[in-house]
Amino acid sequence: MTNRYFYKDSFRKFVDASEDVIFGQIALMDEGDSVSEQKYAWSEEIRILQQVVQPWKNENAEIIFEYSIPRLGKRVDVILLLRSIVFTIEFKAGQSSYLQSDMEQVLDYALDLKNFHLDSHHRIIVPILVATNAKDYSHKLNFSIYDDHIYNPLMSNVDSLQSIISNVLNHEHAKPSDRSEFANWAISRYSPTPTIIEAASALYQNHSVDDITRHEAAGAALTETTQFVLDIIQKSKHNSEKSICFVTGVPGAGKTLVGLNVAIQQSIKEEDAPEDSRNLAVYLSGNGPLVKVLTAALAKDKQRKEREKGNKCNITDAKREVSQFIQIIHRYRSNMLAKIKLPIENGRLEIDETKSIAHKTAGHGEVEHVAIFDEAQRSWDFEHLSNWLARGGSRGGMKKIPDFPMSEAEFLIWSLDLRKDWAVIVCLVGGGQEINTGEAGIGEWIRAVNEAFPNWKVYLSKHLTDKEYAEGNVAELIAKNKNAQQVDKLHLSVSMRSFRAENLSNFVHHLLDRNIEQARELYIEFKDKYPLILTRDLDIAKRWLKNKARGSERYGIVVSSQAYRLKPLAIDVRLQPDVEHWFLADKMDVRSSLFLEDAATEFDIQGLELDWTCLVWDGDFRYTPNGWDHNAFKGSRWNKIRSKESQSYQINAYRVLMTRARQGMIICVPEGNPNDHTRLPEFYDGTYNYLKTIGIEEL
Repeated sequence: MTNRYFYKDSFRKFVDASEDVIFGQIALMDEGDSVSEQKYAWSEEIRILQQVVQPWKNENAEIIFEYSIPRLGKRVDVILLLRSIVFTIEFKAGQSSYLQSDMEQVLDYALDLKNFHLDSHHRIIVPILVATNAKDYSHKLNFSIYDDHIYNPLMSNVDSLQSIISNVLNHEHAKPSDRSEFANWAISRYSPTPTIIEAASALYQNHSVDDITRHEAAGAALTETTQFVLDIIQKSKHNSEKSICFVTGVPGAGKTLVGLNVAIQQSIKEEDAPEDSRNLAVYLSGNGPLVKVLTAALAKDKQRKEREKGNKCNITDAKREVSQFIQIIHRYRSNMLAKIKLPIENGRLEIDETKSIAHKTAGHGEVEHVAIFDEAQRSWDFEHLSNWLARGGSRGGMKKIPDFPMSEAEFLIWSLDLRKDWAVIVCLVGGGQEINTGEAGIGEWIRAVNEAFPNWKVYLSKHLTDKEYAEGNVAELIAKNKNAQQVDKLHLSVSMRSFRAENLSNFVHHLLDRNIEQARELYIEFKDKYPLILTRDLDIAKRWLKNKARGSERYGIVVSSQAYRLKPLAIDVRLQPDVEHWFLADKMDVRSSLFLEDAATEFDIQGLELDWTCLVWDGDFRYTPNGWDHNAFKGSRWNKIRSKESQSYQINAYRVLMTRARQGMIICVPEGNPNDHTRLPEFYDGTYNYLKTIGIEEL
């Protein structure tokens, strides 16, 4: 979405306009996926509110429908900006009771505004839940138990909403606002309060998220890499310059942990700094499952520790604290897109100052000086991003932006370059993990720096030019940059994930490249420390997982996203797991990986890990005497994948799947079925025999 809201106007213009005109403006901004119930709700809200706000029609007050809280991906039904007070209203059309979950929802909106919306930090915020058919309503007006000027949620029906608003205004002795009171509220900056930063920092400093990361022998390397990046941040700040660091590493080496450590340690340093001069960092990832699981795991740690102390802890509050430094990259990008002037002319992006407020040091950039981009090689190329924006997003319901002139990498650098003082970008680069179309690779980042931002300092390891990290022209691009500096500390060569098998990633590399002898030698080296075995029976594989896992160790089934013909084994890749519960719930929860019902694909598990995995190998990726045979299932048959690019994505998918286990893995290659043309034994036998040739022992 390229606007913060669907509709905004003064009370006067809202009251005087026809319902149809207002509805049309809201519907025009809709992202294309609203059902009829939502459209009915909008009509009801318009009708109700045109009557409710009548008493204040002649005041300097504003109404906003579907307001998007900056960078959090949440939309408030209605905001009323009246007499210095922010009313956040959640409507439940046709509902006759007040549900606890709905009350928590509207309170969450109020808390998010207080914590992350600059122009709301010091305001009174009043959350109101409107159940249109309810009989009772709130009579008591109280602030929450926290000293934050947020009211406890008020409950209202249609008839009581006006009187509740009036009572709040009288209770606060609120006087009419002047014309400038809320002039910039709707486009106010995303800016975490010092309180939320302190809470998030304390949470991370005391965390023990064993479910997602492990420190082992690679701890020293992680510390060195983290410290080098922090030193570059300090140097960039001191010299008022802009820098970009590329951190490479083998699968499981701890790139994500380096990114998190940099984001948190930088924020911890700034806890005591004045609110307007903090040098913050944010960890951004396009990997939705990773962000969701990291956030949930840290929040669960917080909740558990607070309960051990005898304190109550709301899981939603804990997640809010985490979201200060872990965010989805698409929301960051969308927030920046909302600031540009449209239409784009002469291939140049310009800021629309009616949509963005310039900060004295950040300019029109975001609040953070430091942005860490996870899986930077997966950023979209120019063609993919330009086409996506021109058609209005995936569903075609966003505001269309034709003629967009940049790749995602260039746009993200441009966003940080808007800062007037200094900035640092940290790109975390996985090896051989591009698994989707439109991914530009690291070469696009280097090209963008060379051509559009030549004054940026570039820090990278010599491994950035390796085959697994970048395409062939990267070395040439780097050679052209006089500001590029190679640093060994920016490469993580040891896998933390498989702490019993440092050579696992090399083994997988040789296995996929059909280097049989090298793969066999590596397997012999680690097989006693890191069990990796083979079976053709899924039930045997499940029993093996359960027998291997001890204590709180986690296990689960992983499959390719193209593994469409595992349905006879009760594995349907079309049914996506709930990743938060899949990675974190216990074995009594049917959504948990430990229940061994739902399987995760490369998209669900990239960047994450379990202790033990079972990889079920379907007929999409088959070994033949001529090498790997690439297939995709469409309709009722397998079709050959001819595109070299798509073939490489499939190879990388299996690379990801084979490097997700910390302690050991079992590979299940089904027998197939001679009576099923989609599951013939020859689709599987070649792969099974190839794995046996490498020396993988059969259970």
